[in-house]
This record gives sequence, C-alpha cells and structure tokens, in this order.
Amino acid sequence: MTDIAVIGAGMAGLVCAQQLSQAGYSVVVIEKSRGVGGRVATRRLEGTVADHGTCYLKPKGEFLGQFVELLRDRHILEIWTDTVEKFNSDSKLRTQNAALCYVAPEGMSAIAKFLAHGLDILLNQRAIAIHPTPENTWRLTLESSNAEITAKAVVVAIPAPQAWDLLAPMGKTILDAEFLDNLRSVEFFPSISVMAGYPQHLSLPNWKALTFVDDTDLAWIGLDSSKRPHPQQPHFVLQSSANFAQQHLETQDLQPVGKYMLQKAAQTLALPSLLNPQWLQVHRWRYAFPSHPWNAAFLSANNHLPLVCCGDWCGGNLVEGAMLSGLATASEINNQLQHLPLDNVNFFELLTS
Repeated sequence: MTDIAVIGAGMAGLVCAQQLSQAGYSVVVIEKSRGVGGRVATRRLEGTVADHGTCYLKPKGEFLGQFVELLRDRHILEIWTDTVEKFNSDSKLRTQNAALCYVAPEGMSAIAKFLAHGLDILLNQRAIAIHPTPENTWRLTLESSNAEITAKAVVVAIPAPQAWDLLAPMGKTILDAEFLDNLRSVEFFPSISVMAGYPQHLSLPNWKALTFVDDTDLAWIGLDSSKRPHPQQPHFVLQSSANFAQQHLETQDLQPVGKYMLQKAAQTLALPSLLNPQWLQVHRWRYAFPSHPWNAAFLSANNHLPLVCCGDWCGGNLVEGAMLSGLATASEINNQLQHLPLDNVNFFELLTS
C-alpha cells in the first residue's frame, strides 16, 4: 500500500515523484526498463558510453536554466559547445551561433540518476493493468512478478499511446470517453539512433554537432566522444529523420538500417571514414518527439480516484516540458488528496538537501 504510484521513471515521473515524496507522501515509481531517465538515455558499450536519446540540454526557460546551474554546481553537467552547425544540401556547412549546449561527461542518464536519488523505484517492472478497488483505491498489476500495488492515486508518466493502451480497458465503466479521446489524440514522431565507434587514428571533423536541414533520411550527428573526459576512441551518434524512422518502424533487424544511415552521412558530409566503424549499435525510439502534443501541463481523468497523465507530450517542450509537467502533476495530485503544503516545497532546495 502506498499513497501514490508513479508509472514511468522518465523526467516527468521522477520530478513528480520527488516533489510528492518531499511533501510527505509515500511514493513508489514503477519502471519497465532496467534504468531511469526514459529518453534521457545513455548506453554503456565498448569501454565507453554513448547518449543515444537526448544528446544535450540547451536551456531556454528559467526552470531548466536553474536546473542546469544546479547540475553544474554538482559537476554533473558541463558546457559542451556553443556552436551547432547546419548542413544544407545547397550551401553545405553553415556555422550557427547557438545557446550554450550542456552535456554530462558520464552520460546524460546521470541527470535522471540524480533526480532518482532517495526514491523507491521498482526497475524491470511493467504495469499491465489498473483497476479500482471497493476500498476506493487503485490496484496495479505488475507483469514480471505478478505482484500488485495498491495506491490512493496514480500518475501515468509514459508516452500517451502507451498510457492509452494501459488505461483503455477501463473506458466503458470507469474512465470517461473524453479523457481517453484526448489521450489518444496525442501523436509522436519516431527516430532511429545509431552509435558507431572508430579507430583512434580517425581524422575528426572540426564540428561537434551538426543538424541536417533538408536531408530526407538524416536529422542530426554528433561527435559523442568529445563529451567524454578521456575518450579511448572516437565515436559518433547519428539520428534519423522522422520519415525515415517511420519507414523502418517495424523492421526487425536494424543493423542494415544503421549501416545505411552511416553510408548516407559519409556521402553527404564527404567523410568516407564513417563507412568503416569498429562497432555499431542501433536503437529505435518509437515515441521520440511529440508531433501532436496535449495543450496543457497534464491530463487528468474525470474520476473520483486521482489519476493523472503527464510527460513531455504535455506541452511538447522536450526535457523542460517533461519536468514542468511533472511539477504540475504533483500539484494536481496533491489538490485531489490531502492538500499538504506542497507550495512550500521548493524543487531545487529539496534536490540540494
């Protein structure tokens, strides 16, 4: 039995769980993966790490700016570059002066691990069903252990299509049609990420990050090894366009897809050395970027038992949007429960305590 069950340990779920936990609620976070962070993801491979999800933070709003400064003080983030180049098929490379881009030398997942500190998180556990109980609580069934969790309130902090799959069975008797229709209206762009390592003697480009402006297949490439304090070998992360990822959304073997993306980048950028990686890994993000987001900070079910959905698809502003959605959801859950003094809980102070 817990006060609040949070499904999903991405940025929205972690922020929401921290805020509610510090306010005095008992909180359990349920995460299907073996690590936290969602798309703020890092993969360990070949003696190094590679950020195959969110590659850097570029704070625009005040909230994310404060968070970045906090992580810099804790030596989790540092400045990576202030220049992101754009490649246009007509004008070739064009240098763009961008806002400062921040990265985690130990991998971007270090951000989520910092947010997860002190929380009760069940990893490798997938919630497969939610039902109300006669005692006016929610009962969550977990897949791998066949265990059950009982909670007074539920936060669903996963991509909207996954949330709809989980909640739709309650549609006819428990959840209203408008809530489910709004949840189903949210859509995402997919993406394919390629991680590739090369020999030490590889001739490196003079850029760290490059955006493809008008390429049909490619969206972004970064010299990921330039984020690491003592890289043993150069490695790149390459991200596809949404249309290209959509074409290969159900492709079983992604290795040929990854090789094609490297070939396309090598040809487009005139970098033939990209053709021969020493190692190659490919990852598919089915829900990479909200293409049709919800127009508010959260989506609350019209039910006598608190159930609120949140994520970067609430507003659609990636990491900062996800974090703000988590904060707003914590306030909404609190309003529907005990009205604890949540307004006095400063998110940044609780992270430094």
